[in-house]
Amino acid sequence: MALLYACCMVDILALTLTHGLLLVAVWRLLQRDELDREERAEEDSPRA
Repeated sequence: MALLYACCMVDILALTLTHGLLLVAVWRLLQRDELDREERAEEDSPRA
């Protein structure tokens, strides 16, 4: 029974850690200034 509890605890820890890191990444992306501007990057050559 203790082994089953330890196994589930590791799974919950892994899921919590990965989802937490994904939330931090999304939060940091949403806070970038580039999202507030609609400027296009200047290209040297036109696309074909």
